[in-house]
Amino acid sequence: MEEAGAGPRVERMSETPTHPLDGAADPFEVARTAAADIARATGVAHHDIALTLGSGWAKAADLIGETTAEVPATEITGFSASAVVGHTGSIRSIALPSGKNALVIGARTHYYEGHGVRRVVHSVRTAAATGARTMILTNGAGGIKETWTPGSPVLISDHINLTADSPLEGATFIDLTDLYSARLRELAKGIDPSLDEGVYTQFRGPHYETPAEVQMAKAMGGHIVGMSTALEAIAAREAGMEVLGMSLITNLAAGIQTTPLSHQEVLQAGRDAEGAISQLLARIVAAL
Repeated sequence: MEEAGAGPRVERMSETPTHPLDGAADPFEVARTAAADIARATGVAHHDIALTLGSGWAKAADLIGETTAEVPATEITGFSASAVVGHTGSIRSIALPSGKNALVIGARTHYYEGHGVRRVVHSVRTAAATGARTMILTNGAGGIKETWTPGSPVLISDHINLTADSPLEGATFIDLTDLYSARLRELAKGIDPSLDEGVYTQFRGPHYETPAEVQMAKAMGGHIVGMSTALEAIAAREAGMEVLGMSLITNLAAGIQTTPLSHQEVLQAGRDAEGAISQLLARIVAAL
């Protein structure tokens, strides 16, 4: 594109800073640097549990314990400001009543932002580098089961990755048979026996799925459709973490729901449900 009265704009590469995860950088070394940044910024050398709080889940951070430090994500190596309304864009260290420390990640990079998988999973790898052995991944998503109503929390039992991508590089063979921990799902059901579970299907986004794509996901065994989580869960397993996944059903998926879909609907469903689901997640964290 040209400006009026001027020649073509010339982009100077030197004016655009290189992201730490671009090029030939070792993503695990970048994660270790980010973990060191977090330790310095929060004064907490080790975290035991990490949570990525998606749409509707943010208030859980206020309920699980005492926030000892909160840092803008942009101050931590490799992190970017959240590009989605409904995500806080900060990283919090929280002292739990059990004596453990939780790392709460409010800045999620989505695959559809086009920055590459390394940036999508950087938060998970950083959490592992801080010492966290449990990773809780939450999201707002569309439901395929007609019995689910907006505002329902659902456990993720498995996933279908339709991004045609992976965070694993090279000949890295990781078993995903029990990726979403059966132990943690049973623990959650012990707290709320009404919790249902289903298979999460990650699409590339950012457009919502068509009714035909939703029916495809259903035929493949999917019950939940969204644009996050699966790639992060794979990276968490690679890092040796135990994974608990939870979706807030913000709407019925296209074709199941006959009215048009919108991000405002997703946000409103999150606001309406955030009190109940945040208390539920806090109780689950307390039981870990």
